[in-house]
Amino acid sequence: MKSLPLSIAAIGIAAALAIPPATAERAVPVPAIATDVPPTPGLATAVLAGGCFWGMEAVFERVKGVKSVVSGYAGGTRATATYDQVSTERTGHAEAIRITYNPRVVSYGTLLRLYFSVAHDPTQVDGQYPDRGPSYRSAIFPQTPAQAAVARRYIAQLTQAKAFPKPIATKVETGAFYPAEGYHQDFARRNPSHPYIVRWDKPKVAAAKAAYPRLVG
Repeated sequence: MKSLPLSIAAIGIAAALAIPPATAERAVPVPAIATDVPPTPGLATAVLAGGCFWGMEAVFERVKGVKSVVSGYAGGTRATATYDQVSTERTGHAEAIRITYNPRVVSYGTLLRLYFSVAHDPTQVDGQYPDRGPSYRSAIFPQTPAQAAVARRYIAQLTQAKAFPKPIATKVETGAFYPAEGYHQDFARRNPSHPYIVRWDKPKVAAAKAAYPRLVG
């Protein structure tokens, strides 16, 4: 990834266009979650990391019941939560999104189902498609003990069901979330013709809409 469009080197664009998108163009059929977080009054928050936050944001901002999605950094400190520092792969952060949602419209478990099915490839270790490094790792940052329990149970459920041909690499972690720079927010929506968005994220959004038409608009 990819900072501002003008800062992307030609070799980086070529690499993004040359590598096949693996599972990005189809949804993996995963089972519905067996044990979910009970709905509560008001809004709830989920923090998920799964590679470049541009694509994660592009998928989840279209989910019915989601009120807002913010791109940012989770798992490290506030002092080093900047794109330039996180990109060194030495800060401990993961590129992540903070989802604010109505749990009476879409549950935490449903968000996790979409996360594992189409928002990213949970079997990739420290990377997603052309992006490599621990900041692109697959990680869930529960905001409540109930979310932590449900996330762990769902990973076990998917493992038992052999939903993926390779082991699930997703970790359940702790750590605060820090919003990313303004130019990263709503990036896919504001830059629909960006080569990275066209190659990796538009197919992912299309797959989400096709697989979950009642959920993703």
